[in-house]
Amino acid sequence: MDIGLLLLRLVIGLTLAAHGAQKLFGWFGGPGLAGTGGFFEKLGFVPGKRSALFAGLAEFGGGIALAVGLATPLAAAMVLSVMLVAAISVHLKNGFFLSKSGYEYNLVLGVGALSVSFTGPGLLSLDALLNLVPSWPYWGLVSLAVGVAGATFQLATRRFPAQVPTTS
Repeated sequence: MDIGLLLLRLVIGLTLAAHGAQKLFGWFGGPGLAGTGGFFEKLGFVPGKRSALFAGLAEFGGGIALAVGLATPLAAAMVLSVMLVAAISVHLKNGFFLSKSGYEYNLVLGVGALSVSFTGPGLLSLDALLNLVPSWPYWGLVSLAVGVAGATFQLATRRFPAQVPTTS
């Protein structure tokens, strides 16, 4: 069981950390803060560079924390939040499947991270080593609530330029 949790944490956490590194540092062929910021501006997240920084930090920091099993409920909330925002603002309109740029990838990463918060990170984690092992079902609910609240706040702050009416 602990090996399974370790594998789940590593795959989800390091995948998210790599995505965050693309946004923050331009690693792995990513656009860096400037490029990601421009994309975020088009999505209505203004200022885009600041939004890209926060998304990158949530992915990178939350991913690393999840991978090593440190502050697992907080890490899961961060991952869930950023995946919800990505799914809703970019992928939802494309349907479910990733092959059509749908939200399936975001769903798997977000729910996978949340699942670890419900079960706990296992004995092979920094939380266990540091004796930070609380009652996990409760923390799963907290992670869910915090993740959804964070995503809701981020989505509610989107701003789009006013549409210029066209005359015929």
